[in-house]
Amino acid sequence: MKIIVLGAGLVGSAIIKDLIQEDEYEVLAVDFNQGALDKLNTESTVTTKQADLSEKGVIASLVENYDLVISAVPGFLGFNTLQEIITAGKNVVDISFFNEDPFLLDDLAKENNVTAVVDCGVAPGLCNIIAGHVTENLEKTGSYLCYVGGLPEVRRWPYEYMAVFSPADVLEEYTRPARFIENGEEIIYPALSGIELIDFPGAGTLEAFNTDGLRTLRHTLSIPSMREKTLRYPGHANLMRIFRESGFLSSDPIEVDGQQVKPISLTSRLLFDQWILAEGEKELTVLQVILEGQQGKDWVKYQYDLLDRFHPQTGVTSMARTTGYTCTIIARQLLRGMIPHKGICPPEFIGQTEGCFEDLLEEYGERQIHLRETVTRCPLNAD
Repeated sequence: MKIIVLGAGLVGSAIIKDLIQEDEYEVLAVDFNQGALDKLNTESTVTTKQADLSEKGVIASLVENYDLVISAVPGFLGFNTLQEIITAGKNVVDISFFNEDPFLLDDLAKENNVTAVVDCGVAPGLCNIIAGHVTENLEKTGSYLCYVGGLPEVRRWPYEYMAVFSPADVLEEYTRPARFIENGEEIIYPALSGIELIDFPGAGTLEAFNTDGLRTLRHTLSIPSMREKTLRYPGHANLMRIFRESGFLSSDPIEVDGQQVKPISLTSRLLFDQWILAEGEKELTVLQVILEGQQGKDWVKYQYDLLDRFHPQTGVTSMARTTGYTCTIIARQLLRGMIPHKGICPPEFIGQTEGCFEDLLEEYGERQIHLRETVTRCPLNAD
């Protein structure tokens, strides 16, 4: 099987290294950054190619002779890259977090007989798979709640945060309104609102705040209450609110010394060096997903907890592990014919597909990723 991976950054490189563990896969890594590719050239079974994926016709030419495409490009390239892959008639697993609605490409994917698994990371991704799996087990689902965050183990002033993906994408989360479902209706809250403190075993007390992470779940699952909150160390949300309300996260250009400058571009550039993880720096990923609903004569609460840490033996960050390995496991399922869905396939559809969730957990275990399930039952009142 021939797989092409578009993007060889922090997560893309973890995807590539996981795929080449099996001799049956021939892997080509593509990136604009030659430095990222040079780091992979020490892996004898990886072929690399430098290319500008934003150039017209480049993607179609690259993917032509491959059985599967994995898109790990930055969010701003994600939608157009996915569209070109689908147009080329190639099955794809995508982890890029783009703003556009992926279902805009559903008809195109079906016309080209393509399976396009989108948002296939940890959140969105794993949390969606859990939601799909649990709703299949419940007769009626009442609520969905997700807490998720990637954090450095060592807290350093002033931010106590290190970006495990593009700082620009992180900042964008702090400006985009959070869309939740309440009483079956979409409700919009400001990002960084709804701050609450929660204790997570192994991670300590973290703050949770509203961000726009439900993505496709708002449309694909009929659940009357759905929320997702981002986790950081206490104090981070208010600090970022100061940045936002002062205009530092604005995309509207302002004049500085006769030049038009976007404040968010300057802020991103200034924070990039301060937020980037040093090689080998320890960090962790915290995820908690809670679904409640009716199962027979019981009201049931399903809770899934994940705490993953930097893996010193491989040098792979926890966010790259939980995002990248979710992607590679689903990619393997797609290649094995386990995913029959054609068109745009959000991860919740995979959670609803027989055998996929169990296979995911087994593959996680082989990679030392542990997802703990807790089920609590309470009899419904007779009346």
